[in-house]
Amino acid sequence: MEIQIRKNSKKTQLNKHWQYCVGSGHAPLALRADYLRQLKQVHEELGIQRVRFHGIFNDDMQVVMKYSDLMPLPGAEKLVQVSFRKIGMVYDNILACGMKPYVELSFMPKHLASSDAKCAFYYGGCIAPPRDDEEWIGFIKKFVTYLIDRYGAEEVESWPFEVWNEPDVFVFWAGTKEQYFHLYEITARAIKEVDDKICVGGPAASGSKWVGSFMAYCKEREIPVDFISSHQYAGDPIGGVESTEDLEAEGNPQAEMPDLQLMEHLFDGMENSSILDGLRKMMPDKSELTDISNNGFRQNAAVVKSQAEGLPIYYSEWNENAIFSAYTNDTRKVAAYLVKVALDTEPLIDGSSIWCFSDIFEEFSEFPQEFHGGFGLMTHSGVPKPQYYALKMLNDLAENRLDLGDGATDQEIGVAAFSGNGRIQILLFRQKMKNLDLPKEKATICVELNKEPYNVFLERIDEEHGNPLKLWEEWGSPEDLKPAEQEELIRRTRMEKESAEYVYENGQVVMGAELAVNDIYLFTIIE
Repeated sequence: MEIQIRKNSKKTQLNKHWQYCVGSGHAPLALRADYLRQLKQVHEELGIQRVRFHGIFNDDMQVVMKYSDLMPLPGAEKLVQVSFRKIGMVYDNILACGMKPYVELSFMPKHLASSDAKCAFYYGGCIAPPRDDEEWIGFIKKFVTYLIDRYGAEEVESWPFEVWNEPDVFVFWAGTKEQYFHLYEITARAIKEVDDKICVGGPAASGSKWVGSFMAYCKEREIPVDFISSHQYAGDPIGGVESTEDLEAEGNPQAEMPDLQLMEHLFDGMENSSILDGLRKMMPDKSELTDISNNGFRQNAAVVKSQAEGLPIYYSEWNENAIFSAYTNDTRKVAAYLVKVALDTEPLIDGSSIWCFSDIFEEFSEFPQEFHGGFGLMTHSGVPKPQYYALKMLNDLAENRLDLGDGATDQEIGVAAFSGNGRIQILLFRQKMKNLDLPKEKATICVELNKEPYNVFLERIDEEHGNPLKLWEEWGSPEDLKPAEQEELIRRTRMEKESAEYVYENGQVVMGAELAVNDIYLFTIIE
């Protein structure tokens, strides 16, 4: 494969939408020192500006409490306390890291809920609609007023407010689609009554769903909506779509509950196995078992862009795999997918939030294994994974993207090129949805240049570079790394700049590369 980069290629400003935000677990994690150290690192090294998490209104945040929660005495339920103090502590910590919160309004305090429906995940949280509209409206107004009093209107007006999380999925919403739209309406109006400059949006559904009907509902009723938020994963175990066919699928909160009778013998013969082994048995890695398109995100984002009618589009969750514990989450397969999709969707969306920045995460409890297939860019001990280094590459790209023609990222070796500040950069990636053992693919890169470059260097993510999982497994997969071992693992597997071999002749810089499946190479030419 030969790649030609012309010096007169058309340039457009690169939209680094992946720096807009990053996802994490649920709100109380932001009270932990290790979480905050890693969050500050992703801000400083990857340029990410905001963080989003679930559950600011969960009962473990002690937002709405009754005396009966402490002591079940007669009449104790009459004593009610509403306090946003722990939310303030969380947001103080986020701001101290140099970042801003992306405010996800979830979940329902149990004392405001119409039922006791619970989120299926470890941290729980009530997912029912409110029992009383006026009570919820007053609660939201009080919350927004608290934020403005604490941080000032100008600061709070710079935070996006998103109503709920994936209301199309049964584990996050116990109501109907219509009930979610109503919740959005009363919440958005309540926020705007306090400060009409605060940006509020939704529907935050999975698989790019509901945007068309959400927009129609808001237009018909003249409901304020400042941005569209959506989610997209390539492999989703709970029914997220992978094509444009079902973007208005209604969803049924009960329809996709697993049949427990079919799981009666699921764990037979696993008596000496770990909880992680059991989770992987129950939720196998869909991306390795089925043929999944690597263009679903791009296709759906194009539909959402047309449906949004000019509103900003924020993909507030996305990744290669929605299956927690998948072994491939710790491999460079995710890194290659992030690179391809980030560049594919660059002209289609305004901001995005990769799920998520750290394995300090507890949807299925916290797992002790250093590499357990978590969603994080880093392990719970702060070891950067291949996807961390992929975002480091993307962060370091020059400000102009060169037009290489349609389909440049869809070749066997995808390619993108960038220029600015005396640099020309060529990013190569051989992205596959399965970790296939195929022969390496060769590429020759020819870059037109008026004179011989000052320097050329290479950064890469492959089997030997930016791949801490390999070394950890060579060490015997120790469950608990000592601090010195953590440091050594980071030092020996970090992505480094190395001098690249090249030839300059006939006004061209010529370089070669050989990429295995899901390898990523970044050449930087210093003019």
